[in-house]
Amino acid sequence: MRIVLTTVKEASVTIDNKIYSSIGRGFCLLVGFTHNDNETVVDKMIDKLLTLRVFMDEKGLTNLSIDDVKGEIISVSQFTLYADLAKGRRPSFTNAMKPAEAEALYGYFNKKLTEKFGPIATGIFGADMLVNSVNDGPFTVVLDSEELFK
Repeated sequence: MRIVLTTVKEASVTIDNKIYSSIGRGFCLLVGFTHNDNETVVDKMIDKLLTLRVFMDEKGLTNLSIDDVKGEIISVSQFTLYADLAKGRRPSFTNAMKPAEAEALYGYFNKKLTEKFGPIATGIFGADMLVNSVNDGPFTVVLDSEELFK
């Protein structure tokens, strides 16, 4: 599982020229899954992201979590996080989880994240979405379960 996490001042998802969801200050998460991901991996990733201290405190140090700043979260499915660019000029997505399985795991991710954090904003799995964000910092990190939980 991979999550690209960006701290934002605001973010939104637009579908069919209508704003589907939006947040103020918080995390914009791009979320992708690979073949060996499961609910256990998702649970560990949620615990990790909710405890990250990536927001600046009054001294300008990254000491504050999403809870500390009373932030919001927007979660967007993103199978392209598993693009393989090793050969040729067009990406291969063979490392991405099959859509039906990924949709179920994305649903589980959003449900568990809501249970642990509170209400979140989302996109729609598989939809053609425009994701807009005003990055805060910018501060962007990649959480990769294969690197974090070896």
